[in-house]
Amino acid sequence: MADPSADLEAGHSPGWLGRTLALLWSPVLEARGAAVALAVRIVRIIYAVLRDLWAGHLSLRATGLVYVTILSIVPLIAISFSVLKAFGAQRQLEPLLRTWLAPLGAGGDRITSLVVGFVENAQGNVLAGVGLALLFVTTVSMAERVESSFNFVWRVDRPRNLARRLSDYLAVLLGGPVVMVTALGLLAMLENLRWLRAMGDLPQVAWLAGIWGQAVPYLLVCAAFAFVYWFLPNTRVRVAAAATGGLVGGVLWAATGALFARFVVASTQTLSIYATFAIAISALIWLHLCWLILLIGAQVAFYVQHPDYLRLGYRAHEPSSRDLEALALATMLHVGGAFTHGTLRPGPGQIAEALGLPGVVLSPVLARLESAGLLTRSEHDELLPNRDPARITLREILAAVREPRQPDEVLAVGWPSAVRQIQGRVAAAIDGTLGNETLADLVEAARRPGGC
Repeated sequence: MADPSADLEAGHSPGWLGRTLALLWSPVLEARGAAVALAVRIVRIIYAVLRDLWAGHLSLRATGLVYVTILSIVPLIAISFSVLKAFGAQRQLEPLLRTWLAPLGAGGDRITSLVVGFVENAQGNVLAGVGLALLFVTTVSMAERVESSFNFVWRVDRPRNLARRLSDYLAVLLGGPVVMVTALGLLAMLENLRWLRAMGDLPQVAWLAGIWGQAVPYLLVCAAFAFVYWFLPNTRVRVAAAATGGLVGGVLWAATGALFARFVVASTQTLSIYATFAIAISALIWLHLCWLILLIGAQVAFYVQHPDYLRLGYRAHEPSSRDLEALALATMLHVGGAFTHGTLRPGPGQIAEALGLPGVVLSPVLARLESAGLLTRSEHDELLPNRDPARITLREILAAVREPRQPDEVLAVGWPSAVRQIQGRVAAAIDGTLGNETLADLVEAARRPGGC
């Protein structure tokens, strides 16, 4: 779906909407105090999220995740709830499951009963041998698809490597249920403390205790959303950004659940046409909405951490050859400088932030530098030179973005001799200007006064 804001922001429409967008991005508003600047930033985030929803990117991802969830829900439940069954605590999650499916009405209760019954009947020998391996593979595959969607939201071009996927995913799958049960146990323990119960009997505190009891499930949902936003993207997510996204996602989830519950009640006669399939149809719609809300919260967290993307959205960049060369040199300067001075290795996000550029602009340059054998990544997505900076010439860096490592066969044509002569003169001029200067020389020049 086309993004109508692209033409508006480019000035192709001088109407009221175009003028409104121009005012929205005007720096004059940010200079009118902290409160106005915060309000403007909130409005910008709301606009950016609505624009991305209109473009259809998030909805398509949510639809794909619904399909993956249908295929993987049984293995996921089998692994997570079997871990809880080992502690005899699977019943403690039943209220949370009912809360999540509450918008489905009576259908949600039926699905919850079926899930709990499945857990109760699960036998240890089912989760052994080849069956256990198949369950883990299916579950890890679902987690990989979810990570891919979050990486798309966060403009991350590389997923975790296989070793990190296995360790990180399995740690969450096995440890997540235990953490949730522990949190529920702590809440139950607090509720049973005598002095808290005595305070709860006071009329002045009783209403607050009632609100707290109703809010706990939704607070747990917000916390779970925030953890997902912090953990899943293969990049460094700030806690404040993840918490903001979790709060927005949790509030949206609660509000959408209330509206969807009314929809289910109001459309009971319509859904009765589908007979027993009505529950499945309602569950699919609710599952799609849940994934869409989760991705919207991730989008909010991304824009909170990277406000420079608010106006850009998902629009593609077409940097010039000169810009690509400057990006390649600046990237290798940051990487080579960190390597030479023994400082913290930068990641793609840190370099993009230092240059004041969106990370999506840097991704193709990093790919070219890696393909040319000048740059490599650690298992934690840290960038470092592939060899000693003193052995990396500046001509190689420029050639990495000027000439792909694998030439395109379509362009392997016989260029006119006059064109080839100009190409030779340009190459000779570059060689004559740069000579044998290396990345180490560039790093040293950057250290001099006025070098940065």
